[in-house]
Amino acid sequence: MEQQEQQSINPPLGNEQAKKLLYQMLLIRKFEEKSAEMYTQEKIRGFLHLYVGEEAVAVGVMQALRPEDNVLCTYREHGHALVRGLKPGVIMAEMYGRQEGCSRGRGGSMHLFDAKTKFYGGNAIVAGHLAMAVGMALADKKMKRDQLTCCFFGEGAMAEGAFHEAMNLAALWQVPVLFLCENNLYAMGTALRYTHAQTNLELKGAAFGIDSSTVDGMDLLAVIKAANTAVAAIRKTGKPHFLVCNTYRFRAHSMFDAELYRDKSEVEEWKKRDPIPGYFNYLLQQQILTDVDFKKIEGQVELEVKQAVDFAETCSLEPVEELTKYTYSEKQD
Repeated sequence: MEQQEQQSINPPLGNEQAKKLLYQMLLIRKFEEKSAEMYTQEKIRGFLHLYVGEEAVAVGVMQALRPEDNVLCTYREHGHALVRGLKPGVIMAEMYGRQEGCSRGRGGSMHLFDAKTKFYGGNAIVAGHLAMAVGMALADKKMKRDQLTCCFFGEGAMAEGAFHEAMNLAALWQVPVLFLCENNLYAMGTALRYTHAQTNLELKGAAFGIDSSTVDGMDLLAVIKAANTAVAAIRKTGKPHFLVCNTYRFRAHSMFDAELYRDKSEVEEWKKRDPIPGYFNYLLQQQILTDVDFKKIEGQVELEVKQAVDFAETCSLEPVEELTKYTYSEKQD
């Protein structure tokens, strides 16, 4: 089992790849901040769970995947969807409840879905998608398809029976699935130490004979190395792997959360490890990008997010007469 990464492992980065990774993290950050703004204006309704602070995980892991791989996520999935290739405007339209959204406005923030990119949710039930991931990986194995399934979940899901059932079946059937825990230390408002007797979460993979590793989820380069290593092992052996990314959300669990369970000083301390400036400072030191490059990328991102909002504002609500479409209902005379 690998030990906790103590330092960044710096893979070679070309100028274009460096820009892409920075762009993706900035896109997530700006998109989430704009989503919060639109929520306060009541343009977005229902639940809204933001990914601010955790950007390095989605970006670092997704770059290791191929287009044919399956991706399943929790309800904190906007960032994953953006990196996977869903258009910002389509995601924003979904959160606006508009039929031009990726789920025709019926899913909202928690149920983003796009079959073309093999992005299978947005799943609102904690740990509910882990068994689905095992099933998808088993199907690929049976069909002899050279692809894997990546399943993102939080540490709260590891306190559910479904986690243990999924890990057990994945190990028994030896299926190509990457179990990816985004450990942000709080399952809603409950600290990790109150829900897990063993807080070194990667040790739980060993109970099922699954190769496991852990990484600093605030360090993009470290996540890239860990994800590439895990994915390469899965593709070579066809066996599951369990990767724990230790990260932190800078915002509350959701927009409804009063956030009374953690001190503001703790949040501020974690913000000193913000993955975006951390990564950019590395690029500066290595003379890969400059401050001018950062400003240019930031401007492009801000324009794209603005265009996403403008698109959502022009989208249409689903006609009332179509509300029973795609549902099971009795035929009315």
